[in-house]
Amino acid sequence: MALRLPRRQRNDVAFELRALLHEELQARAADAGLAADADMATAFLREFGRPEEVAARYRPALTIIDPADGQRFVRATVMGLVILWALGLVDALHQPLGSVSDVLQMLGHWWVGSVLPSLWWPGVLVIAFGLAQWSRRRWPQRAPWKPRDSGRVAGGRTSMVLAMVGIVCGLFVLIEPRWLLDVTLHGHAAAAAYDALTYTDTFRHRQAPWLLLALLLNLPLFAAVIIQGHWTPRLRQLELALGVLTCALMLWTALDGPVFIGEASSSTVKFVLVLLVVMSLGIYGKKLYRRVRPGPSPQAATWRGKSA
Repeated sequence: MALRLPRRQRNDVAFELRALLHEELQARAADAGLAADADMATAFLREFGRPEEVAARYRPALTIIDPADGQRFVRATVMGLVILWALGLVDALHQPLGSVSDVLQMLGHWWVGSVLPSLWWPGVLVIAFGLAQWSRRRWPQRAPWKPRDSGRVAGGRTSMVLAMVGIVCGLFVLIEPRWLLDVTLHGHAAAAAYDALTYTDTFRHRQAPWLLLALLLNLPLFAAVIIQGHWTPRLRQLELALGVLTCALMLWTALDGPVFIGEASSSTVKFVLVLLVVMSLGIYGKKLYRRVRPGPSPQAATWRGKSA
């Protein structure tokens, strides 16, 4: 056991532990009315613990990831792996699947090309969380704990202004995406490029007006946040309702007919819309799951009523 300890501790711990074990063994022998022998000593040592376990009691614990960060580490690991595996599966599904052997070959390619290489992600997280824990313990004064305002605006008013600018740019692209070609290529793009970014009449008259309205409604919402300086509970509710509405519109667009005349561009946009819906609903679900409303649970209230 002593060999599993740092060199500077070995002699002291071995001396202390030897005296403790001898004393305990003699006490056990006296209680049993027998002389201590090899069998009794072996049974006592087995109860005392394996050498690795005993050494761990005298050795400082080596913690790479702080227990307080355990759940965050697991969530980040699972979410990252799911995203990497999903992207790899989408890439693998591009090959034709005409038989069972093609499916098995596709799964094998996905396993070797995406699943196994994705293990770099947990390794990076272990290093990142380990460095964060070491930094907090090495310089605790650099990151003192502060109460967190649930209504704070991430990035302050500047982030809200930038978000509004992004929405306005998105409105221009939604109204006429071919403007991107005029701006970037000064109208010298090929005809196929303009066709790839030309809306179908169905999308222009069905989903486009509703998507445009959903984007426009974000502008007064963000303006209210800028004026207030923080998110109020009512503004959070409006944000959630508007976000769910936008997700429903994007999902409707993805499941309906083509968006662009070009098949490739339409398929790409539909994939991006589905990805945005999944990510947005995941964020909203996380916020609802983590929402705290102080008060007794229904089970606790029922139990108190019975006890009264």
